[in-house]
Amino acid sequence: MEISSGPFLNQDDYNYFYTFFQGMEGNSGNEDFNNNNNNGDGKKRRRIDSDSNIKEILSAVMLWDEEEKFENDELGFALNQEKSSFDANYKQRTQAMEEHYESNVQGHFGDLEDLESSRVKRARNSASTVMASIAAKTENSEDPSSQSSNVKEISGGHRRLWVKDRSKAWWDRCNHPDFPESDFRKAFRMSKATFDMICDELDSVVTKKDTMLRTAIPVRQRVAVCIWRLATGEPLRLVSKRFGLGISTCHKLVLEVCSAIKSVLMPKFLQWPDENRVQTIKNEYELISGIPNLGGSMYTTHVPIVAPKMSVAAYFNKRHTERNQKTSYSITVQGVVDPRGIFTDVCIGWPGSMPDDQVLEKSALYQRASRGLLKDVWIVGNSSYPLMDWVLVPYSHQNLTWTQHEFNQKIGEIQKVAKDAVMRLKGRWTCLQKRTEVKLQDLPVVLGACCVLHNICEMRNEEMDPELIFDLFDDEMIPESSIRSANAVLARDHIAHDLLHHGLGGTSFF
Repeated sequence: MEISSGPFLNQDDYNYFYTFFQGMEGNSGNEDFNNNNNNGDGKKRRRIDSDSNIKEILSAVMLWDEEEKFENDELGFALNQEKSSFDANYKQRTQAMEEHYESNVQGHFGDLEDLESSRVKRARNSASTVMASIAAKTENSEDPSSQSSNVKEISGGHRRLWVKDRSKAWWDRCNHPDFPESDFRKAFRMSKATFDMICDELDSVVTKKDTMLRTAIPVRQRVAVCIWRLATGEPLRLVSKRFGLGISTCHKLVLEVCSAIKSVLMPKFLQWPDENRVQTIKNEYELISGIPNLGGSMYTTHVPIVAPKMSVAAYFNKRHTERNQKTSYSITVQGVVDPRGIFTDVCIGWPGSMPDDQVLEKSALYQRASRGLLKDVWIVGNSSYPLMDWVLVPYSHQNLTWTQHEFNQKIGEIQKVAKDAVMRLKGRWTCLQKRTEVKLQDLPVVLGACCVLHNICEMRNEEMDPELIFDLFDDEMIPESSIRSANAVLARDHIAHDLLHHGLGGTSFF
């Protein structure tokens, strides 16, 4: 609250009141003069009395104004004094608290330094004792084998301070040369020969050196942890029990081996084919369908994930939510395969809410086609993709003609190659069927490793257990713009016409 120290009335206010009272008295005097002309002396006396009364009133008002000003000045001075006192007390208390906490914190850190110093001294003393014991055992031992066993026993006891003992019996059985081939294939989805080949390829990247504290995990065990985790999709706690390793160690091994597979094996086993290989693929597809210039069959599937912390709506999968009757989130995997079901191109990691045509537009395959590198090559897709100059899709309108129906059947046979390949991919690597513990940013590397391992198994003709066949479910949604090229429409009609008139169309329509 602000208090004004100015006067209650200024000089103009005094003049106004003085003139006002004089006017009132003057009017009263005129009325008396008109009514009673013989009272002149009385009027003068009353006028003198009025003047004196006015002066007394004005003097009282001025005195009151002075008193009000004086009181305001005293109140303002008292408030300033109180404020100054409050500020001084606040500064004093703040300084006292800072000094108190500073002394306590310094004392606390001083105690921590003392504890750390004593801990280091104890550790050094313990190490000195162990080394002295080892030296004494070495000097007193006459048998070399006894010396070796003693050192191993003491050093082993020292290692147990750093490494928790866990059972590795299961992995030791699997790694034994006498372990049955069928059981190994069931556990790792591949033969021992294929597993050995992968270990040899990754040896230079995955190998770690021994340290003074622990022995490095062998390459075969590292690769086995990753492949068994991908094959079974079991949680990390079960992986830990199987291989006798810590949970965090297993998680780290899975990511490290998947990264090694991406950097070492993907350039060898998952790459877009060269011109000679593309021509071979065209010939093989033409033998299957009778359609020339087919360079691959394309399919997009979804991999379930845990609800992400950011951009939740982008990864929400409406179709899977409606089908499973529970909230589902996913990322997409788009793949192009050759006639053997081997991936030649993959696009991984786009949110599950994106339709297939938008995923295609984000892929490296689309960029390759935009640069003119897919000239005279058709990539076959289902009705969820648009018809373009290099993408061949079936007719999706109603009331198909016989020619169009037969064309769709041939396209369906080519599409089945890609769909079967994805079914084997998800069936062989069960981690793709369930929500994983891997973080969203690490998931594309893991999924890419699964595709590479799929190609290796397919190239080496690894048989797949019929019990692992996965029932693939991915809805086909016709894009808003299903036709992107008028030339592609004419080319598709020409292909359908040739299929019918060259006797390549089936008779199942009748």
